[in-house]
Amino acid sequence: MLKYIVKRILLAIPVLLGVSVIVFLIMRVFSADPAPVVLGQHATAEAMDQWREANGLNDPLIVQYFNFLAGALTGNLGESYYTHTPVTQELLSRFPATVELALVAIIIAAVIGVVLGVISATHKNSPIDGLATILALVGVSMPIFWLGVLLIIFFAGVLHVLPSSGRIDPLLQPVGGTGFYLLDTLLMGDFEAFSDAASHIILPALALSMYSMAVITRMTRSSMLETLSEDYVRTARAKGLKKRRVDIHHALRNAMLPITTVIGLQLGSLLGGAMLTETVFAWPGIGKYVVDSILKSDFPVVQGAVLLIGVIFIVINLVVDVIYAYLDPRITYTKEEG
Repeated sequence: MLKYIVKRILLAIPVLLGVSVIVFLIMRVFSADPAPVVLGQHATAEAMDQWREANGLNDPLIVQYFNFLAGALTGNLGESYYTHTPVTQELLSRFPATVELALVAIIIAAVIGVVLGVISATHKNSPIDGLATILALVGVSMPIFWLGVLLIIFFAGVLHVLPSSGRIDPLLQPVGGTGFYLLDTLLMGDFEAFSDAASHIILPALALSMYSMAVITRMTRSSMLETLSEDYVRTARAKGLKKRRVDIHHALRNAMLPITTVIGLQLGSLLGGAMLTETVFAWPGIGKYVVDSILKSDFPVVQGAVLLIGVIFIVINLVVDVIYAYLDPRITYTKEEG
């Protein structure tokens, strides 16, 4: 197992290098020149050239890339063109917001997705199965930004029961702590602030969870149907065990292996794909920060954020593989399989 983990880490290095090269070139080729954006349209050509020189943008692309790479290896992702704050500091300050949103979203997606998948599999070809299939198809095909707007219109605009943006009322915002507002407010014993933070996260978490919920539903149904056809399940039924006990304690327990993998991979996707959701709901996380930075051609922020997301996704994939091996003792990572 240790050799497998080390090998996966070594294989991640060229992947991250590839990601860094791609995002570096995309920002340089397709983004607007940041000089007039930062200094304003009325800045003189001389002032713009001085600004580019000061920020290393007059250097050859290969020199710019290796300067960025050398800094990244030491944890220095550069400074924002606008705030002049280290990118690492900016990302870390927003990281808890994105993680909190992704965790709540994956919990919603996993609970509802597994329940729908089990019901669908145990009622195969019934109207309930058909309804669950339709819901899964809708979840996969519905754009997140459109769903987010619909949720805002209905729950915030029509019913007025949930807030449409932000993380918490500014007057209730916890000071210090972990940056995870749900956890911080609970630790403080401030249940009014916890309730407010929970109400703010419901709509963005629902919007973000929809696609993952659909994927988990389909995987659960498929895995359950395969497990329900196994001999040991038929034997358990023949012994007279209750249907619910057979379905939950025998079938679902063994069907959870591939479902666990999908849930882990979806968590990685949610952490890296929350940009649209955070933008629609004005959620102050990394996703919204990156979108704003792209529009402002803030190269260091975008490069650093994409690299961070790549590292997170690789780590989550590795953790999921290790957990999978522990859940199923039959799996071994040999030299040939690695």
